[in-house]
This record gives sequence, structure tokens and C-alpha cells, in this order.
Amino acid sequence: MSAPGLNLEYTLDVLVRLLDTPSPTGFTDRAVTLLESELRALGVPSRRTRKGALTWEVPGTGAGHVTFSGHVDTLGAMVKGVKDSGRLRLWGLGGYDWATVEGEDVRVHTQAGRELTGTVVNVRQSTHVHGAALRDLKREAAVMEVRLDEPVFGARDVQALGVGVGDFVSFDARPRVTGSGYVKARHLDNKAAVAVFLAVTRDLLARPAGITAAFHITTYEEVGHGAATGIPAHTDELIAVDMAAVGDGQTSSEHHVTLCVADGGGPYDHALGNRLRAAGRTAGLDLRVDIYPFYASDGTAAWRAGGDYPVALIGPGVDASHAYERTHTDALRATGDLMLAYLQRD
Repeated sequence: MSAPGLNLEYTLDVLVRLLDTPSPTGFTDRAVTLLESELRALGVPSRRTRKGALTWEVPGTGAGHVTFSGHVDTLGAMVKGVKDSGRLRLWGLGGYDWATVEGEDVRVHTQAGRELTGTVVNVRQSTHVHGAALRDLKREAAVMEVRLDEPVFGARDVQALGVGVGDFVSFDARPRVTGSGYVKARHLDNKAAVAVFLAVTRDLLARPAGITAAFHITTYEEVGHGAATGIPAHTDELIAVDMAAVGDGQTSSEHHVTLCVADGGGPYDHALGNRLRAAGRTAGLDLRVDIYPFYASDGTAAWRAGGDYPVALIGPGVDASHAYERTHTDALRATGDLMLAYLQRD
């Protein structure tokens, strides 16, 4: 499954382990710890910011400093309240439609460190009881709840388990790698890019590039301020690496890497985008170019916080974004190969 450059076997191993590690926005310590452990095994020092982000660097042989930014936080929820029935009300973390998490298995992470399993259901979940009222129900926070896999018959039973307001709720990622090379899971946004970062780091250790590469993993991207701070001060260029949204009217594909030239935050840097296009041509990549109207990235957050550097956005094509997502190993490899080609250019 591997080709010169990005090691896909290693990439997928890291990706599946990362997907299996809960990390909803605000509850990312376990995922960051996994990355730190992986970097120690590679012999690469890393640093956590006070905000909880993680940064590491691979020195180049010449001048220049490019920072790649990705995020390890995911969509999720928090307990908003405990109902008299023993069901949990939810507060959503990140931008998703409630219909996309209906029926999903979850874990509730209590203050005492317990993990309780459950399922997201709506208040009229049985068609045999509610009939057409179920089909007509608008999926929104007010009608969604968690049914715990515990013998609870009221709020006191739930409280006795240690569940309370503010506990984090993570959606099970359910990662699958098919024989044809597809990767299916929740939270490929943006753990796919983070896994690619580690594979690129591994390659750079074996084949140093002319340009120094830094990698900055943020933990609050899904709520809009991940890269507002923490980008290395000596950054010359910032390349955000996130999912490329696949759908009608888009050029992005599950089998390709995409350059996003504009999104809901406006256009990205034209000259940097053109340098990435040139690197893609040199590497023989079919680089897709796209615009996402309902999207913003860590690059946007960095700019809005005053970042004084050009910013571009690239990433592997991901279908069904913010739902049960899918990409292909072709796109993972192409994303890593574009990063390496850009760093190794003359």
C-alpha cells in the first residue's frame, strides 16, 4: 500500500488509533498525548501551548520556514441537563445538523473519569408509537437526547452515576478501512490531516527538505478560534491542512488533494496558492481547486487574530463532511506528497 514518499501503512495505523481516541472540542488531552507519544517514538521533541495545542518542527537544510496547521478537536457535545426521565439533554460542539448524529453511539465522560455509553435518540424515536409525527419532527437540540446504557429510571439515578451538566459527550468514530482503500469514520475532519503530518514528519527525518517545516495541531478549530494563537513566531508561510468537502458543484474528490482558494472567510493568498499549484505539477499530482461557501479554517482564525504571513488551505477530499465521513488512501497519499513536494522544491 506504500509508495515512495508518504508511508500509507504508517499513516493508516496512526489515523485509526487517533480516530478511536475521543477528542471533542475542549476535551482533547488524550489525543494530544497520543501524538506526543508518537513523536517521542520518532525522536522529535514537541511543545504544548498553554491553550493545549501541540507544535513540533523538523529543521531544513536551508532558509525558510513553513508551518502546517491542522486540528485534532472534533465535533461532539456536552451534557446540558438531566431530564426527569433519566435521558440527557445535549449542547452541541461544532457545526453539524442534529440529523447526522441521530442513532449514533456515544460516550459520556464524567468528572470522576468514568465513561458511560449511550445512544443519541429523539423524543419520538419509535415509529410504532408516534407514526407520522416521527417523520415530521425537525431534528434540533430541543428534541434530541442521550439514552444511557444503564438501568436509570429518573434524574437521581443518573446523578448517582456521576453524570452532570458540563460532562463531555463524544460520538463514536467507527473507523473502517476497506479492501479497496476507502477510510470511513466520523472525525476524518481533521484527524486525517494530523495522521498525514506524522507520516510527513517521518519522511522528512529520512530525507531532510531545504525548508524548515513546523506542524501546529490546534484544539479549538471546530468552534472557530483554534489557530488564533500559537503559530510559531518565525513562520514565513502558513498552510492549513483540513478536509476538502466533496459534493455536488464541487471539484473536490475522495481520491485527490484539493487547494481551496476561498471559503466563507474570503480568498486565501493567491501567490502561495500558485506556488502550491506549481509544486503539485512538479510532483505529477492532479491537484483539484475548489471554493467552499460554508467553511472556515484555522488559517482564517490565524489571519483574524493578526497573523502576518500568507495563508493557503489544502486537504484530502472527504465525502459527507460533519457526518459519517469517507475518504480514500489516494487522497491521503496525495496530500502528503503535495506537502513534501512543496518543502523539497528548489
